[in-house]
Amino acid sequence: MSSNLDSIDRSRFGRIALACGGDSAEREVSLRSGRAVAAALDALGLDYAVVDGARAVVEAGAAGRFDRVLNLLHGRGGEDGQLQGALALYGIPVTGSGVLASALAMDKLQTKRIWAAIGLPTPEWRSVGAADPVEELLAQLNLPLFVKPAREGSSVGMSRVDRPEQLAPALALALQHDCNVLVERLIQGPEYTAAILGDAVLPLIRVETPRTFYDYQAKYHAGDTRYHCPCGLPAAREAELAELSRSAFDALGCRGWGRIDFMLDESGRPWLLEANTVPGMTDHSLVPMAAAVAGIDFNALVLRILDSAGEWT
Repeated sequence: MSSNLDSIDRSRFGRIALACGGDSAEREVSLRSGRAVAAALDALGLDYAVVDGARAVVEAGAAGRFDRVLNLLHGRGGEDGQLQGALALYGIPVTGSGVLASALAMDKLQTKRIWAAIGLPTPEWRSVGAADPVEELLAQLNLPLFVKPAREGSSVGMSRVDRPEQLAPALALALQHDCNVLVERLIQGPEYTAAILGDAVLPLIRVETPRTFYDYQAKYHAGDTRYHCPCGLPAAREAELAELSRSAFDALGCRGWGRIDFMLDESGRPWLLEANTVPGMTDHSLVPMAAAVAGIDFNALVLRILDSAGEWT
């Protein structure tokens, strides 16, 4: 896959705000992404400044100090449509999806409702609040289960539940991060991710961890997480799953770049888990890994993402 860097008119980027940090639970991951991308922007010779947090980005944009925003604010405030909506008021292009798609993708419950409504496969789930009785959940969904805050990323507040007595503590942990919690049937099988860049679905990655699941430690700190790219599937099967991932991305109205996570069950059937509209760009991150296999180095990836910035809402 050609990166076509020479065809990108960098002069139209103007002054760039590299948005990272913020105050979400994913602040440290966002800062790591920001450092990696800042090094690429330096190498590309682009005019930019690092801006910490959504409020500072919007204030700088309103003051006319930037022409374009490269958004690496993971989590609420930066990935959920708030920043995108504020920048749209000033006509400032921002990387990634627009207001509606960002809000839908950030909320795992809304994502699953849309996918289920149009017939895309996603594991059976229930929406849970603080007052809902545990006994009803256990009667409705068979163990094992995953418990997730509806609007967090990087597996923050997430638990695997294998025994009935684990469910209440898992719900309590998730409710510390969000008043809405998703309880989802666990899929037994390999986990995959599909990185999307513009019109292309990059080579699929199969993720393998010895931990209970692919949690925060496995994503950002563990040295024993294994990433398989190429993923090992036959080419025709990989193409089918790439098409499914594209459909899931498009169903939410996502644009520019992002990632779709899914699993295959024991019979090989795919199950969509979630969408990410501001994926990580750290040394452990999956989009740069897939891009490299596709022949797109990190600097070229950053330029492609920056070039895709739009004013869509």
